[in-house]
Amino acid sequence: MSDAIRVAVTGAAGQIGYALVFRIASGGLFGPQQKVRLQLLEVPPAENALQGVVMELRDGACPLVEEIVATTEPKRAFEGADWTLCVGSIPRKPGMERSELLGLNGKIFVQQGKDLAEVASKEARVLVVGNPCNTNAWIAQQAGQGLPADRWFAMTRLDENRAKARLAEKAGVSVEKVDRLAIWGNHSTTMYPDFTNARIGGKVATDVIQDRTWLEGDFLKSVQQRGAEVLKARGLSSAASAAHAAVDTVRTLHEGTKPGDWTSVAVSSDGSYGVPKGLMCSFPIEALGRGKWKIVQGLKLDEFGQKKLAATVGELEEERAAAATAVGIKS
Repeated sequence: MSDAIRVAVTGAAGQIGYALVFRIASGGLFGPQQKVRLQLLEVPPAENALQGVVMELRDGACPLVEEIVATTEPKRAFEGADWTLCVGSIPRKPGMERSELLGLNGKIFVQQGKDLAEVASKEARVLVVGNPCNTNAWIAQQAGQGLPADRWFAMTRLDENRAKARLAEKAGVSVEKVDRLAIWGNHSTTMYPDFTNARIGGKVATDVIQDRTWLEGDFLKSVQQRGAEVLKARGLSSAASAAHAAVDTVRTLHEGTKPGDWTSVAVSSDGSYGVPKGLMCSFPIEALGRGKWKIVQGLKLDEFGQKKLAATVGELEEERAAAATAVGIKS
């Protein structure tokens, strides 16, 4: 029996998917020895583009890829999947209300949640990348309750990576010197990159960077609005860094965090830090390996941090209510 890990990717021919599948094929998720079975999903209009991606994957002669399945049928893509990366979603267009976006994506993620619960592996884990990812993940989890709530994640690692890069640049150190940086809340402009509990070179970040005005102002804005800056600069979204962050997320959950450190990913709240139970919220997470995790407890947020957490949680609650109404799920 094959020991290949089955990885399903939705939106596999899109910008993020295109960057992501080659990282998976080269061992980015599970290391250079672990074989994978790629199960790629696209919508029918992108079927030809998906076939082109498959051609390139085959041309890459990646020794870790045991099999490639390319399909427009969700159940076939999700069948037996150990990890599913839900990249595909409908982007917000000019003039589109957020409630409309939630309704359109809600229908997609309701069906995907049901299909995953029905046909994915019994140990399946699901990472939602497509935005609004927190609420999309909540919708899918509600629809797919055959999979336990702790198997569903939404990606905030891109925000963490961006925040670490800004702090490292300001401190004049390499990014590996920055740890214990957590993103709280929603993957949106309200999310809070927690600089008060972060460390730089083993020291409290606020002792290394004592310019509190910069931390509360330019630093916060640069992380919250980075996606818009990239879009303006290159005319396209930050696809490569998003794919990189998805790889970082799964690899960290699979391998575990370093002792004394944590990572950022949105999970179903257990009520920690006053976040309502069941809300798909980003926390500081200790990854235990093999997809298991726990929320880091006992961290202190100062008054500024508490206000930021309250604001982003409030936005998540509004999104959840709007999504529940749009797709007919009880929140």
